[in-house]
Amino acid sequence: MFEVLVFVYENYWRGDACPEPRQLGRKLSAHGFDPEEIRDALQWLDGLTLATQGLQIERGTDEDDEAVATIAPRAAPEAALPQSPHAMRVYSQAEQEHLGAECLGFIRFLELSNVLPCGLREIVVDRAMAAPGAPVALDDLKIIVLMVHWSTGIEPDALVLDELCDTRGVQTSH
Repeated sequence: MFEVLVFVYENYWRGDACPEPRQLGRKLSAHGFDPEEIRDALQWLDGLTLATQGLQIERGTDEDDEAVATIAPRAAPEAALPQSPHAMRVYSQAEQEHLGAECLGFIRFLELSNVLPCGLREIVVDRAMAAPGAPVALDDLKIIVLMVHWSTGIEPDALVLDELCDTRGVQTSH
């Protein structure tokens, strides 16, 4: 499934540039992907579309004049309170087991780097929980984070993109 997601990410500039699922499925099939992988990837992408569909993304700066994106539902119910930036996320036992310590640590790293605001973090966790593997491999989580950014149209800065696309052992030390 993740090979299909990487292909989609590399071939379509943004989520809104991606063709409809039926047409995308035909293109993926023409490129030689396994029908089961295509089906799994299209179902996963459908879940991603549903998760990001009602989001309002506001770009701005924080106290240190660093670029940040604020994610909120478009039509928030009156009873819903905005999430505090100092809130602590507690992961359920199922999330801990499925994501594993390495992925949870990486999610925290992205949060502290201001790359993964609370709203996007929840989408990443949701999509990671929908992914195969227990625990999810770190490289697969990086693809999930890329796909969530891709779907929302938020482009991570170059250093973060380098970290997300990092293939260990291939880079040359300077």
